[in-house]
Amino acid sequence: MQQRKLGSGGLEVSAIGLGCMGMSFAYGQAEERDESESIATIHRAIELGVNFFDTAEVYGPFTNEELLSRALKGKRDQVVIATKFGFKIENGQMGGTDSRPQHIREAVEGSLKRLATDRIDLLYQHRVDPNTPIEDVAGAVGDLIREGKARYFGLSEAGEENIRRAHSVHPVAALQSEYSLWERNLEPSIIPLCRELGIGIVPFAPLGRGFLTGHVKRAEEYPPDDYRHTDPRYEGENFDANMRAASTVREIANRKAATPGQIALAWLLHKGNDIVPIPGTKQRSHLEDNVGAANISLDQNEINELDAALAPERISGPRYTPQRMAQIDR
Repeated sequence: MQQRKLGSGGLEVSAIGLGCMGMSFAYGQAEERDESESIATIHRAIELGVNFFDTAEVYGPFTNEELLSRALKGKRDQVVIATKFGFKIENGQMGGTDSRPQHIREAVEGSLKRLATDRIDLLYQHRVDPNTPIEDVAGAVGDLIREGKARYFGLSEAGEENIRRAHSVHPVAALQSEYSLWERNLEPSIIPLCRELGIGIVPFAPLGRGFLTGHVKRAEEYPPDDYRHTDPRYEGENFDANMRAASTVREIANRKAATPGQIALAWLLHKGNDIVPIPGTKQRSHLEDNVGAANISLDQNEINELDAALAPERISGPRYTPQRMAQIDR
């Protein structure tokens, strides 16, 4: 698979990565998760040229990093591992943010141990901590990079001011944020800023948490511990309106003998060579479908058609509940 550069500091990764969160956390019920299939999916990803794997200490908590470590045994030098710090984890539950430098160091030592590695390739702050100056965060990560415990610094869901302030202390290689055909909040100012500063863009939920594949149910049909059970865009009239908007994705997929998910990912890949989506899956069949998006070409008319059909004003409902939205630095 073609490689893309994240940032101007030399980090190169496959054009499509793999989000590992759902293998341990957030989607589906625990009894539905199959570790052997998840590990087989990671191995298949490497066979297909995917070398960029995304996890975090809070996924589980902790269990997703451990799963990735088991899958990558003997393969560590073939891949780029991204993980994240920045939340309190108490009694096995995720609490509020905590990016104090001492806590960052403790979190990284834990991640290194769980990942069974001596370095983290891309170390993200998971969410901006309003109680810790971003300069202190960037300085702490810079120290870890100088010590060889991390290689590159990333931010997740950070806003313009904090991106600039962090980057002024230590170069930011990548901004991870939700970005897809149905979530375009980065386009007005965040993407131009990242390009001004030479920061790569890593979209998570690039398939709209599965919505853009067309194979989804209404919120109330998911179990209470599934993230989509409380996703506003999956609820009631929002679901119906969003299905109508996404019909264009399905129509273009039919014309091109592709799947809707491949069209949604191809759209992202066509938005710039500095964009590396990380669709999540825990099954080899879905992985293979996602990777196939790298071979799909969209012409400008098709891109314009998708842009218009899923313009922000056509999407119904906020992307998060108010509680989750409060954690976003926008």
